[in-house]
Amino acid sequence: MLKIELSEKNPIRLLKSDAQGKTDALRMGLVMARAGLGKTAILVQIALDSLLNDKQVIHVSIGQSLDKTKLWYDDMFKDIAKACNLENVNETYMEIMRNRMIMTFNESDFSRARLEERLTDLIQQNVIKPSCIVVDGFDFAGADHQMLADLREMMESLGVQGWFSATCHRDDERVSKAGVPAPCHEVDDLFDIIVLLKPISGKECLSLNLLKAASGVSGKQLQLDPGSLMVRENC
Repeated sequence: MLKIELSEKNPIRLLKSDAQGKTDALRMGLVMARAGLGKTAILVQIALDSLLNDKQVIHVSIGQSLDKTKLWYDDMFKDIAKACNLENVNETYMEIMRNRMIMTFNESDFSRARLEERLTDLIQQNVIKPSCIVVDGFDFAGADHQMLADLREMMESLGVQGWFSATCHRDDERVSKAGVPAPCHEVDDLFDIIVLLKPISGKECLSLNLLKAASGVSGKQLQLDPGSLMVRENC
């Protein structure tokens, strides 16, 4: 399989685009799950989809080292390439990684101002012009509505699609009218699409439940294979 075929057949694209394959209508997405179920894996696959389409991506890692974040990309790409019999694996990986940049922040240092300052410098210097920014490790429990609104405004001003991850807890019963669990129950209006990873009764796979979807986003049932952490239409 060639790179273009791999991109076209990637099921994660169903989350990122409308029925016509356009991503313009989607500004911010959110992946939620309990700890350790695969949120980072989904964010990395979302980023890889953009990279395979020759788009530039910035991965913002909060509270995680640069090396550990790189390892996520190494492992996920190898698994995807093996599963799809991708040709020219090493060459393709080196090619697409030229369009990826990883930014790391300590939890106490992350803010819109700090992120925007670094992004603006990179864009103005023509180092990178991302179409997608993934933010892993954002502290939703410690953030208020205005902080998320500021981040959405930044994404809109830059013309990029942003994806976030959030950890929910079984013993926290707070939930929004749309069914979005804490700690995101009071900020769900700021996201165009919200995905909740949940176990499927009688199966090992996890379901990617669409709690909120942008107009035109596919309603096909996607699942996460807990062994490979790959998103599939059926495990």
